Amino acid sequence: MKHAAIAAAVAATTLLCTAVASAAPSPLDRVYTADQNTNTISVFSPANNTLLGQIKLGNARPDVLSPLYRGEINVHGLGFSPDHKTLIAISNGSNSVTFIDTATNQVKGKTYVGRSPHEGFFTADGKEVWVVVRGEDYISVIDPVTFKETRRIQTDLGPGMVQFHPDGKLAFAVSSFTPTVDIIDVASHSVIKRIGVVSPFSPFLQFTPDHSEIWMTHKDVGKVTRISTRTLEVTGVIDTGFITNHLAFAKVGGEVRAYVTVGGENAVKVYSTGKEARLLATIATGALPHGAWTSDDNTRVYVGLENGDGVQVIDTASNKIIATMGGGQAPQALVYLSHVAPSADDRANLVPRVNQDAHNIQLKATGKDGKGFIVVRNLGVIDSIEAFLYKLKPDTGYDIYVSSQAAPIGSFRTNAMGMANGTMIGPVRQGARSDSAAGADTISVKESGGATVLTSI
Repeated sequence: MKHAAIAAAVAATTLLCTAVASAAPSPLDRVYTADQNTNTISVFSPANNTLLGQIKLGNARPDVLSPLYRGEINVHGLGFSPDHKTLIAISNGSNSVTFIDTATNQVKGKTYVGRSPHEGFFTADGKEVWVVVRGEDYISVIDPVTFKETRRIQTDLGPGMVQFHPDGKLAFAVSSFTPTVDIIDVASHSVIKRIGVVSPFSPFLQFTPDHSEIWMTHKDVGKVTRISTRTLEVTGVIDTGFITNHLAFAKVGGEVRAYVTVGGENAVKVYSTGKEARLLATIATGALPHGAWTSDDNTRVYVGLENGDGVQVIDTASNKIIATMGGGQAPQALVYLSHVAPSADDRANLVPRVNQDAHNIQLKATGKDGKGFIVVRNLGVIDSIEAFLYKLKPDTGYDIYVSSQAAPIGSFRTNAMGMANGTMIGPVRQGARSDSAAGADTISVKESGGATVLTSI
């Protein structure tokens, strides 16, 4: 089928989802997060904003280093069937897709795919699951009944996420390594067009409520690109901010607004969605907001806090945070599913929260350059320390020090963009205190053999 014919068919399609009546958050609704460090799925009740428990898919870090390990590693992506009866979890460390019955919270199947899958979604008819294999260059197509891979769809290198137009004809796949979007004909399982975009790193895309556009995030350059599903062309680019992660849409007062998680600013930015997007509000959040999804009635946006180990709830009428719920460590993807639980307080096959709260440490530059933050998580006798360093000298070594220790607790080398990220293990409990108490350790980042460039606030 020619591109113009496909575009015309999309434009002529009656958009099914706009006809679905919205409903207020029900006690049978659930919010799920994929928790990368604890290898859990946290299950929340949006009716009373509480954590009901966690689905344990593997052991928490760092107990994932043995070659005999059999659980899931780096639980990262989430998708769901059109009938909401099946949740899928993508684990990029164990290259797996786990199928979960939402009524029982039980695993009912598992599929192993290629290197480092990232996200997956069901087709509009629910008959296939497409999982992007980000470490390679294809989409794995899986039968959700047999849990077997049935084919592969060749894409550009590093597909990051795929979503389907509700008419079932087209799929849109963004990339994490290539500055293109693949437009795929679902029936033939073939790419029919590639669209150039502003950067090679996009982890997420979402349709507007009327499905006339997709909005995709660019984490590396802090932008959002808009693409028309009618013309299959870019219609605009928005400068959103440092570490732009995911986004969600909500209808508020008759207007559609976009809620964009900006991890590097600890904020959700709210934009209008007309021809020229305008910044309407900036909502301060907890540490490193990542995943986001809207409730069916559009009154709430749920935001996962990657470094805050939980979820915050935004009231869309006031653009204020009205609740914070502790959850798993390093939540990535987040989804909201309606009417999935058999009862309001059902906790079947859930375990109590396996982790404690994280401690976040902001770093400030001692000179004109440099930006960073650190998250410390308790591992019992010792702690894990994850550092995020930005805007430093490219291809340069840096050491991280705790003031009470003479030797560095970790060393990093920045990439060509002056960024570095990594995890260390060590005793830094006093330095991680969030109350700035007298006597607490300070944390500093020094250029190897040189001066301090960042220090804790």
